[in-house]
Amino acid sequence: MAKQDYYSVLGLRRDASDKEIKQAYRRLARQYHPDVNPGDATAEQKFKEISEAYSVLSTPESRKKYDRFGHQAFSTRFDPGFASGEGFAGGYTGNLKDFFGGRSSFEGLSAIFEELWGGGRQRTPHTPASGSDREHTIDISFEEAMRGTTVHAQVPRRDGGMERLQVKIPPGVDTGSKVRVAGKGESGRYGGPPGDLYIVTRVRPHAYFTRQGNDILCEVPVTLLETLLGAKIEVPTIDGKATMTLPPGTQNGRRFRLRGKGAPALQGGGRGDHYVAVQVVLPEKLDARSRELLEEFAARNPQQPRASMRW
Repeated sequence: MAKQDYYSVLGLRRDASDKEIKQAYRRLARQYHPDVNPGDATAEQKFKEISEAYSVLSTPESRKKYDRFGHQAFSTRFDPGFASGEGFAGGYTGNLKDFFGGRSSFEGLSAIFEELWGGGRQRTPHTPASGSDREHTIDISFEEAMRGTTVHAQVPRRDGGMERLQVKIPPGVDTGSKVRVAGKGESGRYGGPPGDLYIVTRVRPHAYFTRQGNDILCEVPVTLLETLLGAKIEVPTIDGKATMTLPPGTQNGRRFRLRGKGAPALQGGGRGDHYVAVQVVLPEKLDARSRELLEEFAARNPQQPRASMRW
């Protein structure tokens, strides 16, 4: 059966960068690694194809030859002189390292490459493999999530001990956000690179702030007089106190926006907005004189707020 195109195996375009090739390999290798899929022959075969494709495309010289001649460039019967019209006769029968120019960069991939193309030898169990990623959840306050902080995390090591790490948490994280600590995951096998550690944040609820995306909502109690006559009031924000104006006749539950006073965007790009919802707080008890005044007020300001309702 004909081999599948190496770029297709890694899900890449032919003009993919070296970084994209490495990222695609690491992602697919973790997904199909035999340790993750024990006893799955299909996954094992897929892992072999991924490793084979990466071993060729990750080296500039071998990638150049593959782009020019395809899979036949790595056959022991391949005659590069015949294929290029340069008169090289007799077919290539030398060592694979000579074929790739003896570059030291080949050594890092020799285990995979020699196993896959080394004269029909079987794949050994000592192929370098990347370590698995790990996750560690930490609790932080709402204020720490808004301003950023530095946390000290104790994470278990492979040898059973504990490692203390100092991790910077950027402003704007939310519950479920992940902060990557490169190279602090599980150790690689047989010389493979270690995985990464992801610090997962869990933000504790705030007493009166609620986050909605990058916006913050806060309910603020006001008096009946403040809503009827209008007033300047102080409201809390994550930056401290802010002053806003209630216009006369403000309805209960109305929202006011303080632009740019919300949560910082985690990937940059400014901040969200802060919304203040006013909640009228009424007196629980009225004396006789207050009742007389309210009855007089009602008589002077007749209203029928349910007149438009039909039932």
